[in-house]
Amino acid sequence: MSKKRRSSSLFVLQTGDARGHLQARHEMEDLEYAISNQPFDGVLSNTRKLGSVISPKNLRIAMILFFLTVLIFFGRAFGLQIMENGHYRALAEANRYQTNRVTPQRGMIFDRNGNVLTQNIPSFTLTMTIAKLPREEKERRAIFARVSALTGVQPTDFDLLLTDFSKGQTEPIPVKRHIPFEPAMRLAIEAKQLPGFDLETSSLRRYPNTITSLSHVLGYTGKVTGTDLETLYDQGYRPIDSIGKTGVELSAEKLLRGKPGEVVYEVDSRGKELSVVSKTEPVPGLDVVLTIDTEFQRYIEEQMKETFKKTGASRGSVVALNPQTGGVYALVSLPAYDNNQFAQGIETDSYNQLLSDPDQPLFFRALAGQFPSGSTFKPFVSYAALAEGVISEHTSFLSTGGLRVNEWFFPDWKAGGHGVTDVRKAIAESVNTFFYIIGGGFDKAVGLGVDRITDYAARFGFGQDTGIDLPGEADGFLPSKEWKERVKGERWYVGDTYHLAIGQGDFLATPIQMARATAIIANDGKMITPHVMASETKDQGSVKEFNASALTIVKQGMRQAVTQGSSRSLQSVPVAVAGKTGTAQTPTPDRLHSWFTGFAPYTNPEIAIVVLIEDGGESTDAAVPLAREVLTWWFQQNPTKKVDDQPKSR
Repeated sequence: MSKKRRSSSLFVLQTGDARGHLQARHEMEDLEYAISNQPFDGVLSNTRKLGSVISPKNLRIAMILFFLTVLIFFGRAFGLQIMENGHYRALAEANRYQTNRVTPQRGMIFDRNGNVLTQNIPSFTLTMTIAKLPREEKERRAIFARVSALTGVQPTDFDLLLTDFSKGQTEPIPVKRHIPFEPAMRLAIEAKQLPGFDLETSSLRRYPNTITSLSHVLGYTGKVTGTDLETLYDQGYRPIDSIGKTGVELSAEKLLRGKPGEVVYEVDSRGKELSVVSKTEPVPGLDVVLTIDTEFQRYIEEQMKETFKKTGASRGSVVALNPQTGGVYALVSLPAYDNNQFAQGIETDSYNQLLSDPDQPLFFRALAGQFPSGSTFKPFVSYAALAEGVISEHTSFLSTGGLRVNEWFFPDWKAGGHGVTDVRKAIAESVNTFFYIIGGGFDKAVGLGVDRITDYAARFGFGQDTGIDLPGEADGFLPSKEWKERVKGERWYVGDTYHLAIGQGDFLATPIQMARATAIIANDGKMITPHVMASETKDQGSVKEFNASALTIVKQGMRQAVTQGSSRSLQSVPVAVAGKTGTAQTPTPDRLHSWFTGFAPYTNPEIAIVVLIEDGGESTDAAVPLAREVLTWWFQQNPTKKVDDQPKSR
């Protein structure tokens, strides 16, 4: 079409002339006919004419963008349908299915006679799942306010939960535990209108026994914290779980816990449960049986409180165990606390009160208390001197009331001394002069010296934990020349060795260490491991290279302490007892720790016992009378028969 003709057509259209309209239509028909009958080159020429309107550069850009869009579309489609098919299928399935965890019943704990020491009380827990909460902050705050009004949980506590459990957004987080039945039923109704909140069944651990000293042994369970989950999540723990925190509850956690189950529900788009898809039953935790005799524990606790009244003391420990196997019959540490408070969630004021108590009721002093042993250490020094040949059983020294070394005087406890003393008499009467000499030497007599004393002490287990199956055990302390120079900046003097030889100075022992060391003497050199949990295979211990003759002499000296020495009041016990008293000086002037360690019967011992009354004064006034009552009760309950640490069948 000519340029002139196009312009005339446009003119006609602009003027609205009817004939112009008709002419324009004929011209359009002529153009369509020409294009349809035109060869391909003609089309290209027309494209070129179009290109005269759209610049080649813009056309190329448009074409590139078009092909890129198509490429991205097909690439994304390929990725979604092929490469990420499994991921998005899993998400779709997750939206379709909901898995609820079923907490297993925690195993029970029994004493050696089958007495129940724990209970699982059904209760309810209100939980919150972060992923199910509304995304809108305003709506979320409104729900928090409603839950706060229903439960008494402070709104700020929700912020803490969101922070502590930020990594477990799909797991139910406990908001309030141990809700009574009636409030729980009201909450169950309300929870249906509160997105993200559910009411779940749970259990409360309760300790029905009234023996407070068992709290240290049993321990308690507590909630799993966000910090705990950093290490425990991979072990299957979740925010709603409870876990053993101390005592047997902690050391036997793997046995007591069991294996969680789960229920898988099919849900609709709103999360409403439609049907049960699958169900895996939880596996209950295993029951744990202890070697502890709770009636024995109760009696010791009662008698210790009577001793406190008589002496004015307020802290003490008693350990009683089987010297052949290490099974612990009683493990008393006073004062104690109520572990039910912790299992239920102790109030801040109550917890602070326990922490501020000067007698430290939370402190498991039988295992973690480290004390100067006083003369209860003398049998072990005697053994070392005999085994090393420093003395024989007939070696004697004259005790005149003490030893003087230059300006220093090291006294006997008995004014005027004990006269001529051999090793048996030295143990029986606790003659300091004898141990000064065999420990540090005097005049021409050569003593053991600090290194050999501590070496033999370590053979009996001092300066190291016993390996008892309870947490929190201390190591005690064995001093050395190097330690004193490094820590105190002083050289080691002979007076330090004298103090060490009588269980004073920097030497420290725990009651459980003293009990095991005494058991080694009682059982003729068998190294046992104390334990409170019974097992199918008895721990008979391992025999170390102890000198049998030296052990026999030491045992004779400990027996002589009861027949002629410092423990004569123990002759009233129904069986023959061997033992050693100890009165240990403390950092506080005029304060003495009262010790006794011993075993019975003298032949074929069935029980080893350690008594410590802190600040109890002379051993003959506190520890020995308590040991007499404890041993008498035991053998009245178990007359003339071999006592085994294996529990009775339930």
